[in-house]
Amino acid sequence: MELQSAKTEMLNEGGDVEGGGQKSQMKRRQEEDDGRVSPPKKLVIDHSVKVASHYNSLQEVGLAARSRSRIFFMRNFNNWLKSVLIGEILDQVRETGPQQVSVLDLGCGKGGDLLKWKRGGINHLVCADIAGVSVEQCQSRYEDMKKKSHVNEKIFNAQFINADCSKEVLSEKLDDPEQMFDICSCQFVYHYSFESEQKANMMLRNACERLKPGGFFIGTTPDAFELVKRLEASDSLSFGNEVFKVSFGSKGFYPLFGCQYHFSLEDVVDVPESLVYFPLFEHMAKRYNMRLVLKQRFSEFFEEKVKKEHHRSLMMKMMALQPFPCEDGGRQAADSRGEYGHAEEHSVRAGVQLPLGTLSRSEWEAASIYLVFIFQKMS
Repeated sequence: MELQSAKTEMLNEGGDVEGGGQKSQMKRRQEEDDGRVSPPKKLVIDHSVKVASHYNSLQEVGLAARSRSRIFFMRNFNNWLKSVLIGEILDQVRETGPQQVSVLDLGCGKGGDLLKWKRGGINHLVCADIAGVSVEQCQSRYEDMKKKSHVNEKIFNAQFINADCSKEVLSEKLDDPEQMFDICSCQFVYHYSFESEQKANMMLRNACERLKPGGFFIGTTPDAFELVKRLEASDSLSFGNEVFKVSFGSKGFYPLFGCQYHFSLEDVVDVPESLVYFPLFEHMAKRYNMRLVLKQRFSEFFEEKVKKEHHRSLMMKMMALQPFPCEDGGRQAADSRGEYGHAEEHSVRAGVQLPLGTLSRSEWEAASIYLVFIFQKMS
C-alpha cells in the first residue's frame, strides 16, 4: 500500500512519466480497477545475464587504443566528474576527524576507480560486480597497483565479490560480517536494477543498509526525464548521433519499473537499460533512512565545479576536454566542423579567445544524458 500511494502521489506531481498524460493514465487505471479494461500483459525478461555477458566480453585495451577512440575526451570528462565527486565526498567524511575510511564500490567493473580511492587515502575497499571477468580484472589491477607502489606507500586492503547485487544480499558475502561503510559508490550502474521493483530495492538495500550514520551513497545514472523528453521529440522510437543511440520499444507509456530501452555507446556499451524515475528512487531510499543531498545533471555539476582552480587543474591533467581548434597539427575527435560550432559560438558570445576546451557536439549530447546523485544516511 505504501508504494501504491507513492505512485499515485508522484503521478500527481509529474504525470507524464508513466503515461501520455496524467489524466488519461489515471483514467485507465480507474477502468482497470473497475474491471472494464484488462491491463496489458507484459513478458518480463531478466536482462542480468545479457548485461553480465556484455561486460565480460569487453576487451581490455591499452592507452594508445583508448586515445584513438571517438569518445576519448568524453570518457576522460566522465572520469574527471567522478574524481571530483569522490574527492569532495571523502573530504566531507573526514570533516568529523581522522578515521579509517571504508568504501563499497557497487558495480566496480574493471576497477576504473581504484586509483581514485588510492589517491583518496581510504583504508578498506569492497568491490562487487555482476560480471565475473570484470571482477577478476579489477582484482588484477589492484594487485598491480600494490606491486608498483612505493615501499612506504600505504595501499588500502580490498575484497572482491562477483555477485548480482540486484538479487543477492551482499552483506552475507563480506569477509567481515560486521563491516560498515562510510561511502557506497555506484557509478553508471544503478539503472540496470530498475528492471523490477524487487531488483531496485535489493540494489538499494546493498548500497545503504551497511552505511554508517552520516555515510554517503553516491553515483551517476541516466536522467529518465531527459531520455523521455528526447524520445518524445523524435520522429521515431530512437534518438542519438554518431557516438550513441537510445532505442525504445514504444512511446507514451513509461512504467515506474521495467521501462526498458537499448543503449549503445561507441565500442563501450551495447546493452538493455531501464529508466530510473528519480522521485520514486528518492522515495525508496527513505526506507533506509537516506535523504537526498544533491541531484544535478552533468552539465550543471560541471559548470559549478569548474569554477574552482584545483578542479580546473585536475581537468587539464586528466585531458577531460579537447582543445579547439587543435594546435600543432593535431586532429579533432570529429571530422565535421559542425561538431564544434558550439565552441566557436561560445568564443564569440563570451569574448573568449580560441583555443578553448570543449567536447564535440555528439559527446556533449551523450554526456548530458546523465546526472549525479548524493544521498546521506541520517543518524
